[in-house]
Amino acid sequence: MAPYSGGRDVSEYVILVDENDCQIGLEEKVKCHLPDGKLHRAFTALIFDKSGNLLLTRRAKEKMLWPGDWDGTVASHPRESETYISSAQRRMPEELGISCDMEYMLKFEYHIPYKNVGSENEICAVLMGVVDAQTKLSPINGEIDETLWVSAAQLLQYIKNTPKAYCPWMLIALAVLDKSDDTILEKHASILSGWTDTKIRDSILEAIKIHLSDEQWRMR
Repeated sequence: MAPYSGGRDVSEYVILVDENDCQIGLEEKVKCHLPDGKLHRAFTALIFDKSGNLLLTRRAKEKMLWPGDWDGTVASHPRESETYISSAQRRMPEELGISCDMEYMLKFEYHIPYKNVGSENEICAVLMGVVDAQTKLSPINGEIDETLWVSAAQLLQYIKNTPKAYCPWMLIALAVLDKSDDTILEKHASILSGWTDTKIRDSILEAIKIHLSDEQWRMR
């Protein structure tokens, strides 16, 4: 979702929140991602093309948490003056070199350690955007090592083969897409229908259990 990148912007502050996603303070990003973690605000942004393919990104090997794993399109943190949407729209050019309008879908809370290095403890909003599949991408070194467009069926097969290669917050985001507001689901029905299919959702829910238990995450 929104993991500390390691080595970049170490003085950046993120928004500390309570269980209701109300701001209670600010803290340095690195301190929020130590093993115990501090609950803070984050987002994961999913970019689709008009055919319903999802743009995956492989986290840079320099990352502190989940280096080299496959993620949703962009994951990061809102700054104090930002909304979930404005923060995602800022990060798109900073990580992928593109601009894209974003829409809010839903949010969830999760807490998971990464080895003995650190952890994620976040209330994470799920956002989506739509771009043309031919859009030129310019992944930024130190953020993204690789990109890949996948259909829901393709990703399901990849996850079955190597479930540990996918970031847990991305899996949660995909598993709960069908809980988004009906207006969003209806507006983007042709794009999201494959991703909200019961078979896809149930398979992703099983993959989540490899990373964290049901007690470590919940809808908000």
